[in-house]
Amino acid sequence: METRLGVLLWNQATDWPAYEAAARRVDELGYDHLWAWDHLYAIFGDPLQPIFEGYTTLAAMARVVDRVRLGLLVGANTFRNPGLVAKEVTTLDHISGGRAILGIGGAWFEDEHTAFGIEFGSGFGQRLDWLDESAEAMRSLLAGDAVTSAPGGRYHLNEARLLPRPVQQHLPIMIGGSGERKTLRTVARSADMWNVMGPTDFLARKLEVLRRHCDEVGRDAGEIELTIGCKPLIRDTAAEARRTWESQMTHNRTPLAEVEGDDTFWVGTPEEVASLMIERRRLGFDTFIAEMPAPYDDETLERWIGEVKPMVDAA
Repeated sequence: METRLGVLLWNQATDWPAYEAAARRVDELGYDHLWAWDHLYAIFGDPLQPIFEGYTTLAAMARVVDRVRLGLLVGANTFRNPGLVAKEVTTLDHISGGRAILGIGGAWFEDEHTAFGIEFGSGFGQRLDWLDESAEAMRSLLAGDAVTSAPGGRYHLNEARLLPRPVQQHLPIMIGGSGERKTLRTVARSADMWNVMGPTDFLARKLEVLRRHCDEVGRDAGEIELTIGCKPLIRDTAAEARRTWESQMTHNRTPLAEVEGDDTFWVGTPEEVASLMIERRRLGFDTFIAEMPAPYDDETLERWIGEVKPMVDAA
């Protein structure tokens, strides 16, 4: 199977003209999808930096780019009622001519919830219960069902229906996260795509847990597209790549000490980045989604799809 590539342009520490120009470039270069964060505060470095809201960003991008698919990586389930999310992503699907993906996760950034008065719940376990309930409701709404929430849950939908229906016959849901007891069970029950990041031993363990959950709920694990998040920056030499990366972190008001140990930053040569991707493809991950900080690096955009992808496909 050929490698699929998507790009998440960090929607923090940028202005709209730069963001729009980078999105056009992603589309022109032939990437498969374009993603945005769903955050109200910046999540790298100083939280009080400019950041654009997720769904309105995607709606604008739907009229800017012609072919890439569009989604949030991933939506904060706490921000919106699941009926509203289903309505928003269906509207996006119509604006884009059938290119929407519903990305959703449990949410983790407490400070933005506190600042904007959004309920954060009593703990991560509760938020994952909310996610499971929400994902099931959204799946049913997107399928054309009338949805009434079960008593005692977080949500209170009452014969909710989605009109118009999405353009896509089956609008995909992507769930992000790696919690073994709750998140991966929700992935097994409701997701078409799963997004995760981490080293190969971590990924192998999580895959095994996901397959067990799929067996328990009667789902073929092969139906779920496995996607990896990463942050590549590509140059001819590792030293040159690091200099550019350090400049990006400075632009994002992110001290290097905060990100030095983050192994999702793949900063190096085309061969080094390809090697990391090939390791993950051997586990079954064929879709890679690159998070790219502002100022957006056109050289990496060109070389990741133009040089690295052929190496990975040929391996």
